[in-house]
Amino acid sequence: MVAMTDRLELLTTLDALLQPERFKDYCHNGLQVEGRTQVRKIVSGVTASRALIEAAIEAQADAIFVHHGLFWRGFEGRITGWMRQRLGLLLQHDINLFAYHLPLDAHPELGNNAQLGRVLGLEGPAGRIGEQSLCWLGGAAGGGAFENAQALASHVENKLKRSVTLVDAAQGAIKKVAWCTGGAQGYFEAAIAAGADAFITGEISEPQAHYARECGVAYLACGHHASERYGAQAVAGHVAAQLGLEHVFIDIDNPA
Repeated sequence: MVAMTDRLELLTTLDALLQPERFKDYCHNGLQVEGRTQVRKIVSGVTASRALIEAAIEAQADAIFVHHGLFWRGFEGRITGWMRQRLGLLLQHDINLFAYHLPLDAHPELGNNAQLGRVLGLEGPAGRIGEQSLCWLGGAAGGGAFENAQALASHVENKLKRSVTLVDAAQGAIKKVAWCTGGAQGYFEAAIAAGADAFITGEISEPQAHYARECGVAYLACGHHASERYGAQAVAGHVAAQLGLEHVFIDIDNPA
């Protein structure tokens, strides 16, 4: 039988698990939009898009839990256009919106990096690198190695069911892998300095191809959305089970 909790208890449970106070972030982590007081059902997803909100309404959710919320640093405060549409739906249907950005990336078991490592069969972290220690460093399960960068890229494509942009600059086997989900191309230099043979993230910008070729480290961009499909559902599923709530993950396709 599905239980029920109140909004404050759900927020307190999420904060205790993800510890947002530990992070310097550029968004508000926690409750972004207040809805009904009582919560029975949570819908989780990657981004608080209109499509996800509409799917949550159809699923009769009381709360939505996402990685990418509505409000970011620099938000000018005008409720127009797409923001009006999303916010209007949440308020009209009295749905709570919870969003956790860096705290969701970083959780050692349920977070985006931990879950991407699980899906890809990577062991780690043997260490953490980069700003706020968000980037993970590890390797193939069982201490093995990938034959080469193309073999690693094929493995990632198979697991994530999407194509990968590969800058194949590594020489020989891939033993040490660094990874950080989403738009983490800025951590590539830290991965190079840490001795990684390959770096996996969601996106690539112009400088990273040059760094890869000049430093002999393979770079794999596997999609921002594709790399971050696992943390939100893991955290929301864990908390829902803890509180006896119903939970469903809804994946809104995104080619990015």
